[in-house]
Amino acid sequence: MIDWDLAVSAASRMSGAGPSITRDEAEAVVAELREGAERSTPLVRDYTGLAAGSRTAPVLVVDRPGWIRANADGFAEVIAPLVDKLQTRKGAPSPMAEAVGSRITGLEVGALLGFMSSRVLGQFDPFYGLDSTGESGPAGRLLLVAPNIVHAEREMGVDPRDFRLWVCLHEETHRVQFTAVPWMRDHIRGEIEALVGEIEVDPGKLAAMVGEGVKRVGDILRGDDDVSLLDLFSSAHQREVLDRITAVMSLLEGHADVVMDGVGPEVIPTVKDIRRRFTERRKGTSYLDRVLRKLLGLDAKMAQYRDGAAFTRGVLDQVGMEGFNAVWAEPANLPSRVEIADPAAWVRRVHG
Repeated sequence: MIDWDLAVSAASRMSGAGPSITRDEAEAVVAELREGAERSTPLVRDYTGLAAGSRTAPVLVVDRPGWIRANADGFAEVIAPLVDKLQTRKGAPSPMAEAVGSRITGLEVGALLGFMSSRVLGQFDPFYGLDSTGESGPAGRLLLVAPNIVHAEREMGVDPRDFRLWVCLHEETHRVQFTAVPWMRDHIRGEIEALVGEIEVDPGKLAAMVGEGVKRVGDILRGDDDVSLLDLFSSAHQREVLDRITAVMSLLEGHADVVMDGVGPEVIPTVKDIRRRFTERRKGTSYLDRVLRKLLGLDAKMAQYRDGAAFTRGVLDQVGMEGFNAVWAEPANLPSRVEIADPAAWVRRVHG
């Protein structure tokens, strides 16, 4: 139903080559990012108190096409249950319809991946290494997108060595989260499968959803900030699952942001300047970029960083790092979406 090879090639054409850099400079950047990822492991362990083995996940320093291919593979895995449902409901399409339809959807997915590929600095993929039966291989993989990191550091005028280590700390924190908390990967995978399994496949209802989606896009273009395409997941159970996914992603992203800022000026002397300029950079986007971010849910992603960091700091202020780490004990200890906005409520529930 999706021509993934076309999606990858279209996205790679859209992504651009990135900043101008010599081969020697590129090799130096790759080496420094690998060193930063290695150096981050004990820093994250000492700051968080989470015990995670070293080198449990491969570190890949990639260009934009490499990031695109990695995420196309991930998307294909995540939506496979939905594709199976649609094919079961509609039956096998004619060869012509299948060829045309798969190319159209391939181009649409390619446009999404192409837009994202020039913006992502790093990513931890926790599902890499899982086969279709859920059996585990490597504990995910860490992707560092070298051209985007170089572009960002140049654009902001920050110290390159400090900025590269700062990015590595964020992504290494995610590796530690999933390695030190072995149930987290299966928990999130189960939530995603529950959400995908609830998506409506009735053609009439799908058409109504598309129509409503077009209306929401119009509202976003007119500047209505309260509109969200995620609201199209309309069933009560879907909203409950979405709330749980939003809460856990806010926790993971916010915790990583606190760690990357908290390792201290003795490790990253310019960390405060980097954070200030990075926050300013997030605001300084064009109108079209802001609209696309809204449509693609990237504004919600930025809110996850902000809200999750506020939750983490709020809990740390009350019960310290050891008390905060109770959040990793079992799924029941994960904060709800309401508790993300009210750290004291989580402390009362978990610590009494």
